[in-house]
Amino acid sequence: MKKLLFLLLAACVSMASFSQTKIKKVYDETIDPNVQISNAIESASKEGKFVVCQVGGNWCKWCLRFAAFIEGEEEIKKMVDENFVYIHVNYNPRNESEATKKSSAEMLARLGNPGRFGYPALVVLDGSGNVIHIQDSSFLESGDGYDKGKVIRFFKNWTPSVVN
Repeated sequence: MKKLLFLLLAACVSMASFSQTKIKKVYDETIDPNVQISNAIESASKEGKFVVCQVGGNWCKWCLRFAAFIEGEEEIKKMVDENFVYIHVNYNPRNESEATKKSSAEMLARLGNPGRFGYPALVVLDGSGNVIHIQDSSFLESGDGYDKGKVIRFFKNWTPSVVN
């Protein structure tokens, strides 16, 4: 019986480890988030879109789950692609260098300090870079993932055609 329990426990641990590694890491930790945001605003302005900043990091399983969810839901992905410049803005609360801490503090202030809601935080910017909405992503969750209807509703309510 002990061997069977040990084997089941080992299988569960290996499956959990495998499932964590299957999630694609989407945050580029090498780029300056403020430059990334400025570039996205410039593109959005030219294209008549808004910017959605998914603030978080590769350390955050919910951030990676949300990114995978958006990629895996064709209806949502299409809506996002048509209306938004969607970026993954890296934030690491365990910053190491003073320069990184300063850049992160500037980025968070620029985005209305979205970390107060936890991560991922979704920040909608207009084509001029003004924060028009900060979404607490926990309201979009369902169980161990995200609710398609809630996510669609969020994006539909913040498209340029609806807001303008």
